[in-house]
Amino acid sequence: MRLKKLYSSREVAGLTGLTARQLQWWDARRVFAPAVGTRRTDAGGFTERRYTPMDVIELQVLADLLRRGFSVPRIRHLLGALRDIFGIRLYEAIGDEGPRTLLLAGDQLFLRDEDGHLFDMDDPAQALLVPPEGGNLKPLEVRGRRKRSSGSEKLSRGRQPASE
Repeated sequence: MRLKKLYSSREVAGLTGLTARQLQWWDARRVFAPAVGTRRTDAGGFTERRYTPMDVIELQVLADLLRRGFSVPRIRHLLGALRDIFGIRLYEAIGDEGPRTLLLAGDQLFLRDEDGHLFDMDDPAQALLVPPEGGNLKPLEVRGRRKRSSGSEKLSRGRQPASE
């Protein structure tokens, strides 16, 4: 697969599972801005938003967090804390290879810095003195959009096929 320089909203929607309307809403509310915003054309319409490959990776992670039950305000808080407190973008803390790593434990997110300190991303003002109970911390990684199953495999409303 050849990497593109910029992706349209429709392409991003297909890659992430987010809708073009969600992307538009996130841009308008400054949750996540595209690399190239819309602008009015001479014909009176608007150009389409464009996203970089790094934007797409971040949006895949954010879409996964939404599917896991994270709210939009919590996602906004996460992005703001990474930017304002730690001086990084989300993609810099994805996976387990960089100096800072986002870790997921159930519905909690933590950031581990280069010195091994853990920060609760809901309240990242200071490092935790005691790691969270359970200690089942997994690095937050990019998970692609889930494929929907075909209708023949699953009946609507949770009904099971009749036994033979």
